[in-house]
Amino acid sequence: MGHLHNRNIIIGVTGGIAAYKIAELIRLLRGDGAAVRIIMSRGAQAFVTPLTLQSLSGFPVHTELLDETAEMGMGHIELARWADAFIVAPATADALARLAAGRADDLLTTTALATPAPVFVAPAMNQQMWKNAATATNIQRLIDRGVEIIGPSAGEQACGDVGLGRLSEPAQIRAAISAHFPSRALEGRRVVITAGPTREPLDPVRYISNHSSGKMGFALAQAAAEAGAETVLISGPVTLDTPEGVTRVNVDTALQMHEACVQHIKKPTAIFIGSAAVADYRAEVEAPQKIKKVGDTLTLNLTRNPDIITEVARSASRPSLMVGFAAETEHLIDHAEAKRLAKQLDVVIANDVSRADIGFNSDVNMVSWVDSMGHDVIPITTKRNLAKLLIARCIARMPQNCADDEHRATQSEDDS
Repeated sequence: MGHLHNRNIIIGVTGGIAAYKIAELIRLLRGDGAAVRIIMSRGAQAFVTPLTLQSLSGFPVHTELLDETAEMGMGHIELARWADAFIVAPATADALARLAAGRADDLLTTTALATPAPVFVAPAMNQQMWKNAATATNIQRLIDRGVEIIGPSAGEQACGDVGLGRLSEPAQIRAAISAHFPSRALEGRRVVITAGPTREPLDPVRYISNHSSGKMGFALAQAAAEAGAETVLISGPVTLDTPEGVTRVNVDTALQMHEACVQHIKKPTAIFIGSAAVADYRAEVEAPQKIKKVGDTLTLNLTRNPDIITEVARSASRPSLMVGFAAETEHLIDHAEAKRLAKQLDVVIANDVSRADIGFNSDVNMVSWVDSMGHDVIPITTKRNLAKLLIARCIARMPQNCADDEHRATQSEDDS
């Protein structure tokens, strides 16, 4: 995972009952070697005293926009320049609205506008407030500006309701911030990732495909490259820019993706991530001319495509860590675990594509990490941030010594 040692982190605390969790977040961040400063809104001070957070952070808590003790009386500018990361947690519905509107009428919102550091927001509110269209609009505005959203989680709330809206646990917030700072742990390693849909032609003008945008796979490729990996991205037809430092291989059909994967895992590979939505079937025979409309029905004969990730997992050149994706509409964990066992994968990342707010074409996602130890839900966040979290988990999950073995094999190839 990324390093927080000597990082400067500001936590902006707003007025929600979950403010009590910030004490634990401060402890975790300081345990990682970060310096932490706190900005509290007036509402936040009704739930947790500034003295409590000052005692834990080791710095005076900032509460007022106009600070007579600050150099030149411009405390918000000094804080903004000091920060390596700015996290608003808990972020109430009101705080989200004010941040989305670009308000600058208190110390917290003014510092958020003034900082060049990456901004993270961890929402916490009643489940109905979270589902409100106004909140969704504010979240999207923040995402469009590059703000990373962490959570919220689902569960029982202080008001008695049950649903999405709980503040993510401090450890999850810490992990999201830490993942932003790449550790270069994959330096000298090789990662192969598939992304996007495939297109299976029926005739010269029609094809079978799906709704995959490729956003998740491209974000994973970027995160792997940032972690130092030699990254190969095998992509179906999408309109996304190639991440910096990534080798892109464009394909259209499942057969082409299959061939590209077989070729690219011949070199020792540390991690293979199959995030592409590969068509299960293709036309038995592709019509040479456009199929004409005749009658009320049309019968198509389809044949199975190769199961790419299963063949990669069972090949003699199997990568050290095999990760698959399961896009499901029901029984999420059961189907993901069945897929993991059947395809001989180390990890399956499961997401619910029946939900309109996450998954295909969305900029955010919520997934479950399923491996031999069980499953763990990663709360809603941007696909960019989720990709960093998943790559960090892959690094931690890699079999012991496999990275060194893979590196030595690569060196041997280079020397031969």
